[in-house]
Parts: sequence; structure tokens; C-alpha cells
Amino acid sequence: CAPQVPASPHRSVRPRDASAGARRTMTDTSVIDVAIVGGGFAGAAVAYHLAHLKPRASIAVFEPRSFLGGGLAYDDQDPAHRINVPAARMSLLPQDDGHFARWIAETGIGGDDPDIATRDGALYPQRRVFGLYVSAQLAPLLAQGRIAHVRSRVVSVAQDGGRWTLAPAAGPHYRARSVVVATTHPAPDVPAALAPLGPDPRLIRDALAPDALSTIGRDATVVIVGTGLTMADVVASLDRQGHRGKIVALSRRGLRSRGHAAQASEPFGDFTSPAPASALLRTVRDTIRHAAALGLPWQSVIDAVRAHAQTFWPKLAREERSRIVRHLRVYWDVHRFRVAPQVEDVIDRRISAGSLEIRAASVVAASARSDHIALSIRPRGRSDVETIEADRIVVTTGPAHSKVISAQPYLAGLAASGYIAADQLGLGLACDAQSRAHDASGRALPSLFVAGPLARAQFGELMGLPQVSAHALSVAENVAESLSDEARISARSIAAAK
Repeated sequence: CAPQVPASPHRSVRPRDASAGARRTMTDTSVIDVAIVGGGFAGAAVAYHLAHLKPRASIAVFEPRSFLGGGLAYDDQDPAHRINVPAARMSLLPQDDGHFARWIAETGIGGDDPDIATRDGALYPQRRVFGLYVSAQLAPLLAQGRIAHVRSRVVSVAQDGGRWTLAPAAGPHYRARSVVVATTHPAPDVPAALAPLGPDPRLIRDALAPDALSTIGRDATVVIVGTGLTMADVVASLDRQGHRGKIVALSRRGLRSRGHAAQASEPFGDFTSPAPASALLRTVRDTIRHAAALGLPWQSVIDAVRAHAQTFWPKLAREERSRIVRHLRVYWDVHRFRVAPQVEDVIDRRISAGSLEIRAASVVAASARSDHIALSIRPRGRSDVETIEADRIVVTTGPAHSKVISAQPYLAGLAASGYIAADQLGLGLACDAQSRAHDASGRALPSLFVAGPLARAQFGELMGLPQVSAHALSVAENVAESLSDEARISARSIAAAK
């Protein structure tokens, strides 16, 4: 199950008959059928499905990490970080929910992890294990040359003569018939109130950066700005490395991510019909009460909303989508994105011991002192300001959605040329129901696709599995169809010329 890396990452694929078992040869022509920018789960999954749908197509995935399938989420070496969905519900194959769980059993990869299973037997392996699983599924395709891994960032993408030209940070340019944008979200923004701290190393701007927490001492007082899933991961990491000092986690509402139900249950409720924000909230609450009367947990209702989101969301008017994002997203996130039971146990233990406090408060100002950082905070519902002291401040406020385009030079270039645009909800990139990117005028481009969370505004729920998995398959099918359409048009043109 070791990650497979091509011997030479800067060569393109010349397609041959893969069905005959022939290994594709790598050449220096750098002409390919499909370029996928981003090799995390979404990009790797698109490549996997496309390689099976179009075995003769040449596919290159541009990803600077050493293996495909990890990305920001699953190339995570911290043993305290676990998948937050049971392994039985995570899979590269949308039609086979148990694929990952069976792979764990077959490989025995979790055998050295005494905490992998919860009391009810559900598996929550370390996050890196899922990345290794995805990598293992792609390994044969890489070895056969059906997918090429270009270990470089893409710095620019431009259209020329009906083809896309991609310039990696190192190596030759590539020309592709189709491009799939599978880029991750940018790092969090530092809240404006913390800006006076400047480059002070005691302010940890990105908790997910390698070794970001390594300088935090055992007895340090830590303030975490943000109370969602990343906050939970930070607390679990600090606890594992022996931290015993005080932790204060702040957010405007003080909402922490909820946990899983004691017993798994099937989704409950029907949310397939579109409804305004107020009616949707009322229906969810009524259904939760109905579920409780039947002995079902609220999680089963939220799971039904999640499962039906891609049915009702596209039918909503843009104003209603915007209203849901503005007013309900924060509540949705803490119920939808649940912490693994092992991490929840750490959070509960620290709260009970008094070494973790979660507060509803806003940061008003910050100033650096020689031996600490002074934070002025305003508790929710109050007008007065109080001061707290911290040895370290960790930012976990979530992705900076407003910087999706500007944070990636190649996306900034595409936007400047009018080929892409931010979606109207400020969550990612505008695209249509076939995941084709919208240009500045709102026209869908037939050979430029968006995969993964950046397409969230169009589909409503694309931040976690299994939705991302199903979407990756859909994107692969759409790309495959576009290649077939182009081939048919080319064949007709040649026939007409004769």
C-alpha cells in the first residue's frame, strides 16, 4: 500500500491500448488529453474514474506532494487526527461504501492503532490512512502509465488554439484538451483584530501547516480563534504532545462541532423539495422532533438533509441560497461536520478538567508584550471588553473563501483572462450542473471543469465524503463525454474533408 510515484514526473503520456495490457510509454511531447490540477482526494478520484471510463485517454495529475490522494486533508502525519466519518461510509467508489473498510481489514494497516475502533466497533482510522488507501487504488494505474503524476505546482493555464497550455513551476509545458480544477481551499485569513501582531511567531496563522504546533510548550496558555473541526484537531494534537496548560477557544457564537450518535442509523426525513431558508429550518426542526419520538437521533435527520441537498439546492433561487449561506451555514457546519469519537473524548475530558474553555466572544484587539500576548475580547451579548493573556494564539477560522482565486496564481490568471469567475455565494468557482466552469460572462466552457469543494455553490454539499466521491465520478463522466464529443466532431470533419 506504499504510495506509487512515477519515475519521471515531467513527461506526458502517449495513449496506447491499455485494455490489451500494454504499458504506455512516456514521451517529451507534453501533449495530453486531460490535465487535473490538484492531486488531493477530489483530483485523484477524478483521475481514477476517468482512467477506467476512458482507458485510451492520456491523463496527468499536477500535484507537488509525493503521492496522489492525500492532499491537505489526508496527507496528515499527526496520529491525533482521524477521519470524522466512520470508515464504513468513506470510499473512493460511490457504489461501494464498504470498500475502504475492507481495504483496512485486508491490509491490516490499522493493526498498530489501539484506538482505531470505537465502543460500537466503528472504525475511525488516522487521517493519513485514507490517503494511503486512495494512493493504493491509483498505484496500478500509475504503474501502467494510464495516469501520470506531475510533481509540480501549476503556475499558469491559458487557452491557445482550442487547447489549454499549462505551465508547471518546473519542467516543460503541457497542452491538454480538457482541464479539471481540483484545487484545495486557501489557508485561513488572520482576523483583522490580530493584524497588529504582524509576523510575531507566537501567532500561528495556519494550524494545518507542518509542525505548526511544535513550539507550544507543555504549560503554555493557548487561545484558539475558531471553534470548529480544526479547533478540535488542535486540542487533540496538543493533548497528544503532552500539553497540560490552559486552552481557551473563541468564536462569535461559541459553537463546537457535534459528535456522532451512539448508534448508527439510516437517514430520516424527506428534503427533496426546495424550500426557502425559514421553511427549511422549520422542516428540519419538526423532523428532528418526529425522529426523537421514534427513538432516532438528530444525526439521522441531518444526514437526510445532506443526502438530499444536491436534489433541492439547484432548484433554489440564488437569493434563497445566499440567505441559507448567510444565516444557517454556521449551524449547519457544526451539526454536519462531526468530530471523531476519539477526538470528542479528548475535548470532553479537557473541558471537564477545566483545561479547555469554549467561549462565545469576539476578538477586539491584540498587542504583543515581552512575555505574552494581550487579547481584548467582547463576550457575546455584552458591550464590555475583557482582557486575557496568551502564550500562543492559533487561528482555526476555516478557509479564506474570498481568496480562492487570488491565492492560486493559475486561477488568478484564468480569472484575469475571463475564463473563470467566483461563484455568487463566495464559496468557490462558478460552474454549471455538469461541473463546467463559467467564464466571466456566465457561459459554460466545454473543456474546463471544477471538481471538489470549489463547486460547492452549485451543488450545495461538497465538503465531505461521500458527496465529494460521487461528484468526482460525475466530473469524470462529464469529461469523458466531452472527449467523446470532440472525437465525433473531429471524425465528421475529417470525413467531410475527404
